[in-house]
Amino acid sequence: MPTALALSPHLDDAAFSCGGLLASLAADGWRVVMATLFTGSVAEPSGFALACQLDKGLHAGIDYMALRRDEDIRAAAELGIAPPVHLPFLEAPHRGYGSAPDLFSDTRPDDGIAADLAPAIAELIGVESPDLLLAPQAIGGHVDHVQMVRALRSLDPAQPILWWRDFPYTVRDTVPNAPLAELFTALAEPAMRLGPDAQARKRTACAAYASQIGFQFGGVAGLDARLAHEEGIERFRLSGRLGAAIPGLDVG
Repeated sequence: MPTALALSPHLDDAAFSCGGLLASLAADGWRVVMATLFTGSVAEPSGFALACQLDKGLHAGIDYMALRRDEDIRAAAELGIAPPVHLPFLEAPHRGYGSAPDLFSDTRPDDGIAADLAPAIAELIGVESPDLLLAPQAIGGHVDHVQMVRALRSLDPAQPILWWRDFPYTVRDTVPNAPLAELFTALAEPAMRLGPDAQARKRTACAAYASQIGFQFGGVAGLDARLAHEEGIERFRLSGRLGAAIPGLDVG
C-alpha cells in the first residue's frame, strides 16, 4: 500500500489543516503516518513557557506536552490512521522566545533548530519510505512552522509534497501573515473536496485536542464555525509530481 507522511510542527497542526485528506487517504487504503516534531516535555517550565499552559486552564504541575501527545493519539485514531510519531524537539517558548509576539516575528539569530530538524526528518523519511509528504506553508508565520519548512526544504526530498494551508491562521485574518509565501506562489494549487465521512472524522479529530479548542476557537462551537468557513475544502500547493491520482483531489 502507498504511504503518506504528514510532518506536523505541533500536536494538532496536521489534523487541523489536512485531517480530511489524511482520513480520505486512509479510507482509500493508504498507510498514513502523522509525525509531530515539537513534542518534547520540559520539567518545571517557567516564564512564558509556563504561561502557555496556564492560559489553557491547566495547572503548573501537569506535564502539558504529555497531555497533548495523548490528545494526538486520540486524534489519529479518529482519523483512522496509524498511531502517531512524536519527535522530542522543544517548542519555541523553550528555545528563548519569550512572548506571543515573538512566536510570530523573525526567527531568533541564535535559534538553529532547523539544522537539528533536518537530519531527524531525513531519518523519518528513510524509515517510513513515503510516497507522499505533507507539510505546512507556515501561513501565520509561527517560528516553529517556519523552521520546519526550512529544514524540509534543505533536504530537497524526492517525494512529492502537498504543502497545506495552516488552519486556523488562514481564517483569522483577512490577509494572513505568510513570510514564506514566495516559496509557493509558482506551485500548482490542488484542492481536496472532502466527503461527509472525511469531514466528520476531521471534526472529531480536531475536537480531540481538548486543551487547545478553547484557546484557538473559543470552544467547540467556534471550531465548528471555523471549519464551516472552509466549506469542506482543503487547499494545498504541490511540489513534484503525484505518483497516482488521489480521489477527490483536483490538481488543476
